[in-house]
Formats: sequence, structure tokens, C-alpha cells
Amino acid sequence: MDEREALALLADRLPHAGDDAAVVDGLVLTTDMLHETTDFPDGTTRYTAGWRAVGASLSDLAAMGAEAIAAVAVYAAPTFDADEVTAFVDGARDVCERVEAAYVGGDLDEHVEFTTATTALGRTDKPVSRSGASPGDMLCVTGTLGRSAAALRLFEAGRNERANELFRFPPRVRAGRAIAPHATAMMDSSDGLARSLHQLAEASDCGFAVDGGALPIDESLTSVTDDRAEARRLATTFGEDFELVFTAPSEEVATIRATTHDPVTVIGEVTDDGVTIDGKPLADEGYTHGSGSDSSHG
Repeated sequence: MDEREALALLADRLPHAGDDAAVVDGLVLTTDMLHETTDFPDGTTRYTAGWRAVGASLSDLAAMGAEAIAAVAVYAAPTFDADEVTAFVDGARDVCERVEAAYVGGDLDEHVEFTTATTALGRTDKPVSRSGASPGDMLCVTGTLGRSAAALRLFEAGRNERANELFRFPPRVRAGRAIAPHATAMMDSSDGLARSLHQLAEASDCGFAVDGGALPIDESLTSVTDDRAEARRLATTFGEDFELVFTAPSEEVATIRATTHDPVTVIGEVTDDGVTIDGKPLADEGYTHGSGSDSSHG
């Protein structure tokens, strides 16, 4: 059983679990776990690990259109190195400050490999779900796609400084709050664009037609591969970019762009059924958390 099957099994038992995060009495709560062997390539600094781990939970708040309040983390490792622990906390604190939230501590534990579990708390009275998309809505994404895929290639090439920079993605909390009043459905792209679209399609009982030429592929990805088809495949299936994927009526797009400081790109539209790119089926491929890999990670 992979992660998606396990979540489906538990859905009826957890009615408040929500989509990217749980919402209870206006509070938004989410938790994530990351492991060294599956989530942090060789060369990842503890500062980057702290930023990325807490950032992943903050991204879940962004996908619900929530204000970020605070975050905590569990830091587990075979041994405690002073420089590594403080670097992790510095990264966690800095990513929280980036979105005007507070990093307020956590727990330390011994474990066979470096592992972190993070929890973020937010607030919203009107969370955005995955289930409101309607045919005719525009399909949009924030930022660019492919940062993490490029980072992995750079880690493999020993270009660790640049790879760490790319791994420290900006959680789109401010963008999520600006988009929320106008969006009909939203989630983050941690599992990859293609998988996110299939999840949105299932939740909203709709389809998507993606314009491949409109995809905002990060220049770092095109700098590590000159194969345009490969770049597009990685941009759509690799995942771990933590951008917002959302739908909105066409007349709302201009307002969204005017109220968020982050780039917003229209990449297609909502249809009655099917998920396609340039008229061809877009397979449900992406990051699988149960194995820490996807068809693109290699």
C-alpha cells in the first residue's frame, strides 16, 4: 500500500483531516516527516534541511489560503552535533520569518538516520479546498516548476552550494492568502504538477487541459539539461517544488496577479473530464512519499 492508498483507507476515520491540512475551528494544522535517505541528497546542509522541512509544512498552510502562525520540528539523528543542530534550527527559524511566522521549538531524539518531523499551525476562516473547480475556470500555478529536479542534478554533480540554494524554496503563504478569496480550488505541487492535477480532478470531478508551451519551467532546470522534452517531463512529474496549483474564474486572474507579489501563470483550463497536455493524456505520475521516489527521481 502506497501513501495515497493509505490516506484513502483512513479518510472515513478522519473527517477533519482536510486536503493539504486539517481545519478545526478556524485553525489550520499540518504535519510532515522527511528522512535523510529519501528526502535529503548527499550535500544537503542541515540549514537547508531545516528550511526545507519546515517550509514543506508551511506550504500546506499556503495551499489552504491560511495565515501562518508558528511551526515546530522533531530533530532525530544518530548523534547530536552542535553545529548541525544549530544550523537546522537556524534554517527552520529563517523560513518561518520569511512568511511572518514563529519557529517555537520542538523535540530532539536519537534515530538510526537523520529524520525530521515538522508541524505548522495557521489560521483562516475560509479555507480553500480541492473540490471547487468548474469547467471554464483557468488553471494557474505560482512561481516556476523544476527547481528541485535541477537541484538533484546539481547535487549529483557535486555543485552543492547552488543545489542547496534551489532546495530552499519560498513557501507561498502570502500568495496563498492573496489567491484564496478568488480561487475555486487549490493545492500545493509537492507531488508534482501532473499528480496534483489528477488529485484536483478527482476531488472536483472535472478535467484539465494543459498548454505545454505555457509551463513556467525554471531556468535552473533548462541549465542542467538541453533536452526540452526531458525538462518538461521533469517539470511536470518530479515534484517537490511546493508551488501553488489553483483554479479561478477567468475574470479573477487579473485581480490575483495584482494582489500577489509572486508570479502567477495561466497554464490551461478546467474541462469536463480527462487530464491532458497539448491534447494528449497526461499520466498520473509524480512523487510517491511511501518510497521517497518517483518515476523521475532515478
